[in-house]
Amino acid sequence: MESARGRMLLLLLLLHASTAQKDKRQRDAEAVDRYNSCPQGPPGVQGRDGNPGVNGIPGTPGIPGRDGAKGEKGECVSERFEEPWKPNFKQCAWSALNYGIDLGKIADCTFTKQRPDSALRVLFSGSLRLKCKAACCQRWYFTFNGAECSRPLPIESIIYLDQGSPELNSTINIHRTSSVEGLCEGISAGLVDVGIWVGTCADYPRGDASTGWNSVSRMIIEELPK
Repeated sequence: MESARGRMLLLLLLLHASTAQKDKRQRDAEAVDRYNSCPQGPPGVQGRDGNPGVNGIPGTPGIPGRDGAKGEKGECVSERFEEPWKPNFKQCAWSALNYGIDLGKIADCTFTKQRPDSALRVLFSGSLRLKCKAACCQRWYFTFNGAECSRPLPIESIIYLDQGSPELNSTINIHRTSSVEGLCEGISAGLVDVGIWVGTCADYPRGDASTGWNSVSRMIIEELPK
């Protein structure tokens, strides 16, 4: 009985000694940590960026894209390459025609037309006169290779006299500078004989006509693009 109590007492002494030694080691460790630790200083200067790294391994090709939606049908445009337009004109002039015919060609002028799809602008300027006993009418007009213009209409100018003189050689004898002018289309390229004529008006008698008296008369022909 006493030996068991003695062993128990010895065991308690050993446990107390072990616990005391463990507590001492813990206190010693805390003391070391307390006296060996240093206060944290200010942060240092930020370092420079390092050198760029080496290129990485190229990646694999991506998946090909899909075809887009079909577009609308475009318009067909045909380009025409033509030479630039060059002026083409001619003038024929007469110092004093003094032409007293009442029917027929007065004068003509030959012109070279360069393009088939162009138009001709014509002008006759000169002194015109008409006299008669009763009402009369005379017509001055252009022809192209002997035919009047049909596209769009003839090129003409008229003089109508209502109150005539008792005699053709009376004092009523006025000569005035007048003009006949217009555009004609549909004339083929090449040589064109342009004429100025005098004739009668429809449903009116002929009078005594005179063209180009004592003055300059001229015809101007010009080719124009359409």
